Amino acid sequence: MGTELVRGQNHPLPRTRLEIRISAEIPVLVAAALGDEGGRVRDPHRIAHPGTPVLPGFEVPRVVATEHRLSADPGELPDAVHRVTVLLALPEQAGTRVRFGATEAPRVAVTGAGGAEIARFTLVGLDAESAVVALELYRRQGGWKVRAVGQGYADGLTALLTDLGLPEAREAAEAIHEAGRPGGPKEALSSEALPPGGGPVDYTHPGRQASAAAPAPAPGEPPRPVAGDAAGWSMEERLYNQVWGMFEDLARTTAAFRSAADFAAARLDRELDEVLADPRTRMGGAGDAAGEAARTRHDELVGRARAAYDRDLAQLTAEAEVVEPALPPAYARWDNPVWHGHRVPSEPPQAVRLGDLHLPESASLRIPMLVRLPLERGLWVDSGATPVDFTDSVDRRRQALEVAVALAARLLAVHPAGEFAVQVVDPAGAGAGPLGALTRTGALTAPPATGTAGVARALESLTRRVDLVRMAIGGGATEALPDDMGTARRLLIVNDFPQGFDDRALTRLRFLADEGPAAGVHLLLVADRADAEPYGPLLDPLWRSLMRLTPLPDDHFADPWVGHAWTFEPALPPHGSAVVRQVLSTVCAARTKDR
Repeated sequence: MGTELVRGQNHPLPRTRLEIRISAEIPVLVAAALGDEGGRVRDPHRIAHPGTPVLPGFEVPRVVATEHRLSADPGELPDAVHRVTVLLALPEQAGTRVRFGATEAPRVAVTGAGGAEIARFTLVGLDAESAVVALELYRRQGGWKVRAVGQGYADGLTALLTDLGLPEAREAAEAIHEAGRPGGPKEALSSEALPPGGGPVDYTHPGRQASAAAPAPAPGEPPRPVAGDAAGWSMEERLYNQVWGMFEDLARTTAAFRSAADFAAARLDRELDEVLADPRTRMGGAGDAAGEAARTRHDELVGRARAAYDRDLAQLTAEAEVVEPALPPAYARWDNPVWHGHRVPSEPPQAVRLGDLHLPESASLRIPMLVRLPLERGLWVDSGATPVDFTDSVDRRRQALEVAVALAARLLAVHPAGEFAVQVVDPAGAGAGPLGALTRTGALTAPPATGTAGVARALESLTRRVDLVRMAIGGGATEALPDDMGTARRLLIVNDFPQGFDDRALTRLRFLADEGPAAGVHLLLVADRADAEPYGPLLDPLWRSLMRLTPLPDDHFADPWVGHAWTFEPALPPHGSAVVRQVLSTVCAARTKDR
C-alpha cells in the first residue's frame, strides 16, 4: 500500500503516467486546474472539467459520480504549468444546501502506471464546505511531487476558483456545474412532455468527442459512429471510454423511456378514476368516451416515447456494430477474429472483459462489461441454483468452472509473458474436465492442489507471499524480496469452495480476499453459497468482498447512473471452439521463450 498522507504532507512522484482515484459517499464533480509557478490559473481554458475533460497531460471524468479515475502524464504537461490543482465540488441542488460534512470523508489515491498505489489521502475535517482542493501536483527540482491539501470552501466552487486567481470565477463555476449536469437525451421525464431522451443520442457530448475520422452524415441523418470516438491517450483507452459511454447512454435513454411509460400509466389510472368518481360520466356513453380518450392519450404518449427510444437504440446498435470488431483481445468476445492471430503483448491492458450486459427492453444490444486492471476485488462465479435455472447441480458446477477457466485464459493471454500466473485449488479433483484447457497446455504454475493438505499448502504459500510483499512495499524495499517471489501477478482459482477448507484455511482465504489485490494476488472463487451455510454469518464479509458472476444469464448488476438491473452473461468461447486452447498454447510458448 502507498504512503498515507496527512494535510500539508508531500510525496515524490515517479516520472511515469499516473492515475488519481477518487471515492466519495455521494456523487461529486471532479476538475483539475493547470496553474503557473504560484498556482494561479489565469484562463478558464486551463481547467479540465466534464465539459472539457482533456487537456495536454491531464484528463478528468466526464460525469458526476461517486468513483472517479483521473489520468495524468506530468511529462506531457506544458512547460508553463507548474502546479495542477485537483478539486472536488458537490453538484448544486436548487433549494438545498449541500456540504461535505454531511457525508463520509472523500478518499484520494495516486497510483503508478502499473496500478501500484503511491500515496493516499482522506479528506477529513470538512463541514460546511461544498468545494475542496483535494491535492495538488507540483514541480520540484526537475521532478514532480504530490501534496495533500484538503482546503475546503463553504462558498463553493466560485470561492475556490477565485482563490486560484481565476478572473470571472463565478461564470467559470457556473459553466463547470452546468457541464456536470445530465443533458441532451439523458434527462428524465417531467410533467406531460416526452423525456428529452426522445431525441437521438448525441455523439458529440463531452464523453464522446467528435472524431476527425468520422464521415459526414447526409443532411437529416444522425452522425455515423466510429470506433475510438472518445477521449483517451491510446486507442485502447478511447475504446474503453467509448464502451462506457455506450453503457451510460443506454442506461439513461432506457430510464427516460421507462419514466415516460410510468407517467403515461399513472396518468391513465388517474383519469379513469376520475371518470368513475364523476356521477355524470360513470354510466352511459359519456363515460365510455372519456375512458377511450384517456386510453388514446396513454397510447400516444407511450408510442412517441417508444419511437424516440427505438431511434436511440438504432444508433447505439450501429455504434456497437462498429466498435465490437475493433476491440483489442482484452475487450473482445472469444469469436472475434482478433484472437486468430493473437500474439502475447508487451504491456498489460487497462481493463478486461468479464461478459456482456443487457436490459430487457433491448436484449439484442449487448454492452461489453469491462473492469479495470489490476483487479481491485476478487471474483466469485456462483455455481448455485437461480429461480429460473433447472440445470442439475453437476452441470451448474461444470459451467461455473468453465467461466472461471475462460476468464483465467483471457487474463493470461492479455498480459506480457511471465507477468501473470494462475494457480488452482481443486480439493476433490472434481474439476478435471474444465481445467483440462489449463493443465494440458501447461498454463498453470503447478498441478491443481487437491485434498485438505494441498489446500493448506497453497494458501500458506500465497499468504506468505502477500505478507512479504506488503512489508516490502511499506518499507520501500521491494528489491529485497526473495528471488522465488517473482514479479508476476497471481490468480488463485478455488473450485468447489468450501470443500477441503478447515478454519485456518478459511482465515487465510479471507486474508487473501482483503489484502491480496494490493500485493498482486487475486482470488477467483467457484462456489455455491448454500454449501457454506454451516459457517453461518462467518463468511458474509467474504461474499460481500467479491464480485459475483454467474454461468447463466442473471440480472444482478446495477449501473452507477440510474440503477437499472442489468442481465449479465459471461464471456465464453463458442461451443466446440478450440480458441482457448490455441491462445493458451501461444502463451506457454512465449513464456518458455522468455525464460
